[in-house]
Amino acid sequence: MKISYNWLKQFIKLDWEAEKTAELLTDLGLEIEGIELFQSVKGGLKGIVVGHVISCEQHPNADRLKLTRVDLGDGEPVQIVCGAPNVAAGQKVPVATIGTTLYDEKGKPWKIKKGKIRGEESYGMICAEDELGLGQSHDGIMVLNEDLKPGTPCCEIFEVEDDTVFEIGLTPNRADAMSHFGVARDLRAGLMQQDINLEMITPSVSNFRVDNRTLRIDVDVQDKERAPRYAGVTISGLRVMESPQWLQNRLKAIGITPKNNVVDATNYVLHELGQPLHAFDATKISGNKIVVKTAEPGTTFVTLDEVERELHEEDLMICDADKPLCIAGVFGGLHSGVTESTTSIFLESAYFNPVSVRKSAKRHGLSTDASFRFERGIDINGVEYALQRATLLIQEVAGGEITSDIMDMYPRKFEDFQVFLHYEKINKLIGQNLREDVIKSILSSLEIKVNNISEAGMGLTIPSYRVDVQREADVIEEILRVYGYNNVQFGEKLNASVSNSSRYEDYKVQNKVADQLVAQGFFEIMANSLTSPKYNELSAKIKDENNVTMLNPLSNDLSIMRRTLLFSGLEAIAYNSNRKRADLKLFEFGKSYHQFGEERAENKHLALFLTGNKTEENWSLPREKNNFFYAKGIVSGVLERLGFGEIKYSPVKNDIYSEGITFNLNKVKLVDIGVIRTDILKAFDIKQEVLYADFYWDNILEHIQTTGMKYREIPKFPEVRRDFALLLDSSVQFSDIYTTARQTEQNLLKNINLFDVYEGDKLPEGKKSYAVSFTFRDENKTLTDKQVDKIMDKFRRAFETQLQAELR
Repeated sequence: MKISYNWLKQFIKLDWEAEKTAELLTDLGLEIEGIELFQSVKGGLKGIVVGHVISCEQHPNADRLKLTRVDLGDGEPVQIVCGAPNVAAGQKVPVATIGTTLYDEKGKPWKIKKGKIRGEESYGMICAEDELGLGQSHDGIMVLNEDLKPGTPCCEIFEVEDDTVFEIGLTPNRADAMSHFGVARDLRAGLMQQDINLEMITPSVSNFRVDNRTLRIDVDVQDKERAPRYAGVTISGLRVMESPQWLQNRLKAIGITPKNNVVDATNYVLHELGQPLHAFDATKISGNKIVVKTAEPGTTFVTLDEVERELHEEDLMICDADKPLCIAGVFGGLHSGVTESTTSIFLESAYFNPVSVRKSAKRHGLSTDASFRFERGIDINGVEYALQRATLLIQEVAGGEITSDIMDMYPRKFEDFQVFLHYEKINKLIGQNLREDVIKSILSSLEIKVNNISEAGMGLTIPSYRVDVQREADVIEEILRVYGYNNVQFGEKLNASVSNSSRYEDYKVQNKVADQLVAQGFFEIMANSLTSPKYNELSAKIKDENNVTMLNPLSNDLSIMRRTLLFSGLEAIAYNSNRKRADLKLFEFGKSYHQFGEERAENKHLALFLTGNKTEENWSLPREKNNFFYAKGIVSGVLERLGFGEIKYSPVKNDIYSEGITFNLNKVKLVDIGVIRTDILKAFDIKQEVLYADFYWDNILEHIQTTGMKYREIPKFPEVRRDFALLLDSSVQFSDIYTTARQTEQNLLKNINLFDVYEGDKLPEGKKSYAVSFTFRDENKTLTDKQVDKIMDKFRRAFETQLQAELR
């Protein structure tokens, strides 16, 4: 939220430097995230002076150019080449002198230099109003008042305003500070704690008078729950035109583009007091009647952005006798707003239910300054005051008469919150004893009324604009932020508790695994748990009826809770790949969400993603792509680090993989790993292979606690390695060789490794060649060749019998 310092000083006469004010606001909880300078005219007209055109003659080498001699007030007239059709001798004109910086329509700077134009020297530039930032016209140069003295700086003639703009990172609970008046109110409270008592200047509405009652528009509020208060008044005989410069400057400083004097006045009051308003062209209100009601299902409505929207039955609408005019608290209609031909208006000021406004705004994908405030809660008791303030301001800038009484529909008055504040609770939460007079002073500065005082505490009434202060803890927070967090003294001792937690706590196990993965070159990602239902179409195993659906989604692409971590990971891969980061190793700890009838379930997962090459490009190393066996090794390493021993494998049954395996502990599924189907990758515009491992983290945590740490001594006796080159049927897998060897020799066999595979023309059809190594070791003595030869012979017979293998 942007706050103009000049505007702020209209409410509180403060002569501090902007940086000092920003520091105090930050201490009060209104964190200043940035400070920028604003100039109503970019560059501040620095270097622009009044010039007197002494003579004006035709350029000798160009039909459309003129040679002028201009007096700049220093006694030495200069020659300036000018192409404006209206330049003439005797004029007073604005001149950009040598070295002056001007700005084009996009804000890009350029400097005035001495130069030659068609052979004639030019020592400056006579400017049009758009070249100075004083208007839009470029039909000719500006002609100034003839009484002006040559050499007078133009910044003294025009209303050039310098301002400082604060960017406040407003927290959602501080609805009271969503205006310049609210920020000034907080600033004054902070100043009072520094013994600086300044008057709070409130805009006066004492001049509000009904001129006549010639234009009455009746108001019928049918939905009093969604519109607890609704007020309006008519203004006739006004003239819609450009706003005065001071009003435009205020709006421009906070990033709002001026439109016309009526709309600008309502925007001004919105940012001044925090009360949204809306002006309707009174001639476009059928039946001279305003009806506040919910929409009929299926009704279409064209908003100010010229988009036709289908209304929901819960959308609160401002209607006339025939049609809807505005989505209440969100956005106006295209055909009922103020235009240049408008001469009478109905001005609306209301309090709408925050939940209703938020749902309508999200439902239609709209976010406006008005909805931003209504969603967080405005001051219901400030509705009429803001209406009067806006009415008087519109009269000031657009003329007109007030032609009706204020129609104020407020059937059920909102009561201010009552809170009892215990001294003991203050001291306990703050950690410091505050004197009673200090507490009363802070409460008074915050306009919190002290009704009664007892030995135990105080009875308080909270002002209606503080919608976030409803409990005793809220009041203590207010006292603390004004007292100053920096003023709370440090205690003489430090209290801490030591927890007795297991080394198998989820976060400890996660940290251990994360450290291992990061050491292997992985990067951790954190994806949104909300996702798009269209991803369900990529897997037959993901059923729509099991979706956990958001009741009030931010958008259609974020309308369900994710059922798998795969798709959010693929989004990350696609995003990085599109930015030339194709070699990726990513992991994420997260949850999947499922609906089973009336029950919901959350399952924890660890997801690994590998794509592209294993290592970065290097002159000394060949490029090697991430492959299934490399990914399988990483998964095995994680399980081994967690103490899992005898793991069995089975073909993966999840249809997101084109091929893969499942790691099982007995009958418990631990990990699925494989290559993602190409059609799924195509849906994300990913053109390279992606390997994906899904750890069922709940199962891992459940069984890791029963698995003790395993270790063994360093072998004392040497290993012996022997190799076989086996000719096998194409259907035989390495796992068959592995199982057969393990069954044949269980004591001395330590490792089995497949180190070469050959399939080609030199082999019989339907055959392949595996080169397999076997490693043996006896823990008690050195093996002999005779022992190893005997085992290898047993392997040969077993492979020939069970696998129909042949030695090559």
